[in-house]
Amino acid sequence: MNNQMQTKPAKPRAAVERATALSPADLHDLCDATDAAIGAGGGFGWLEPPARDILERYWQGVLAIPQRLLFVARLDGVICGTAQLVMPPKNNEAQSFAVTLTTNFIAPWARGHGLARMIVEEAEKSARDEGFGIINLDVRETLEAAIKLYESMGYVHFGTHPFYARAHDQIIKGRYYYKVIDPRLAKTSA
Repeated sequence: MNNQMQTKPAKPRAAVERATALSPADLHDLCDATDAAIGAGGGFGWLEPPARDILERYWQGVLAIPQRLLFVARLDGVICGTAQLVMPPKNNEAQSFAVTLTTNFIAPWARGHGLARMIVEEAEKSARDEGFGIINLDVRETLEAAIKLYESMGYVHFGTHPFYARAHDQIIKGRYYYKVIDPRLAKTSA
């Protein structure tokens, strides 16, 4: 009989955080994750991965825009996904209570660890902390896992755009969602 203990592989560490800066290694990992997500069909607009310098400038630009909050998902310390909250411009007082969730993805190699839900939950918490009451988002109808996630988290589908996107000469519908994160707003709309 073998007296040596069998060791199980360590469970990967999944974490989500708000990013205010990116180290060169983080920027590299983020661009790799973005390339993988675009290749899997979830490129938040891109159909083919752009050149690395374009991706780097894009992510550096996100951090430079005060109206955008960037959240990153990490698996064992490696950035593998993102989400952004886009706040309304200061001149839009009528919609100053609503924020938009965008560029939400988890790289295919990091899926299955609960990171997609974790990153949306962290974005929702930050939106509440910033004083927002509504989160809006839109998604291609082909991103079935994302749709299932959003609906399971209480996002309400309120409309479909029949000509939302074009990918590889195919027109794709888009779905629009909202979620009330401030219970006081839910009472006023009832």
